[in-house]
Amino acid sequence: MKDAIRPVASVGIVVWRGEEVLLIQRGREPYKGQWSIPGGKIQPGETARAAALRELAEETGVTARLIDLIDVVDSISSNWHYVLIDFAAEWTAGEPVADDDAMAAEFVDYDTARDRLAWDETRRVLERSRAIVAAAITRPNS
Repeated sequence: MKDAIRPVASVGIVVWRGEEVLLIQRGREPYKGQWSIPGGKIQPGETARAAALRELAEETGVTARLIDLIDVVDSISSNWHYVLIDFAAEWTAGEPVADDDAMAAEFVDYDTARDRLAWDETRRVLERSRAIVAAAITRPNS
C-alpha cells in the first residue's frame, strides 16, 4: 500500500488596507505563478496566529493586526493535503515587496483580487474576510 499523505497544518492571511487587499503571486508549487493570499506551513512549536504573521512578513515585508479567524479550508490532491487556517487582518505597516516564496506582492482592489484568484475557496475566504474586517473596524471599542 502506498504511504498515506499526511495533512500539513498551514495558514493564510487576508490583509486589508482600507478597500485594498494584499495578494501574492506564488513562486513555488503547488500553483506556481497563481495569485493567492500570503501564507505557508506552521513550524513546530509555532501557533497558527504567529505563523500567519511570520509568513506575511517573510513573503511581503508587511505587518498587520490579526482580527479574527475566517475559516479552516482543506486543499487536497493526490500529492498533498494542506489544512489551511485563514485569518482576517488589518494592515499596520510596510509596502509589499515579494520575498521568500512569492514572485510578486501587491495591494489591489476587491474586484481585481476576485478576478485574479483561481480557487473558489480562496475567493470565498476573501469575501468572508471583507465582512469580518468591516465589522471589526466599525465596531465601537468596549
